[in-house]
Amino acid sequence: MTSHDDYTGNSNRRDVLIGATAIAMLTGASTVSLAPGEALAQASSSASLYERLGGIFAIATVVNHFSDKIIDNPVAGRHSKNPALRDWHTKSLGRLPGLKFMRTLWVATVSGGPFNYTPTRPGANVLDLENAHKDLKISPDEFDAVAGVLAATLDHFKVPAREKGEVLAAFAAHKNEVTQGWRQSRKT
Repeated sequence: MTSHDDYTGNSNRRDVLIGATAIAMLTGASTVSLAPGEALAQASSSASLYERLGGIFAIATVVNHFSDKIIDNPVAGRHSKNPALRDWHTKSLGRLPGLKFMRTLWVATVSGGPFNYTPTRPGANVLDLENAHKDLKISPDEFDAVAGVLAATLDHFKVPAREKGEVLAAFAAHKNEVTQGWRQSRKT
């Protein structure tokens, strides 16, 4: 189990890196440095992605960083050509702590953790994201820009390739849901 000190650099950095590996989704956090091989050596091959990522505190750290970085992304952040995204990243930032919490729960759930994500706007099933993103009309290019922020965040935390790939794949699996509002707006 990791402690808060792990995320401030005062304790066992191995657990921090394993935890940092967890961030998926979108939706990221602070700084961690450790050789990828060391982190993988600590993780059992039968461990869940959640465990290999280091648990909830490590996931939250990465989600925090990732979420802050999206704001400055020129395609999906406060300077986006998409008025809904631009407005969210300039006028709705008071909601960002709650969004970070929800993203953390979502990643913990999809990575096999002991938490249950419950959406504020349920989709086709509890993990689907179409209703949460519908009004933002996120285009495939904007989704891909956020995926790039996620990949850069995982690199920032030196997440090993295996876990990085699993996190990015979990994120990419929801592209059609997240971009559904954009696709529907194109039909009208």
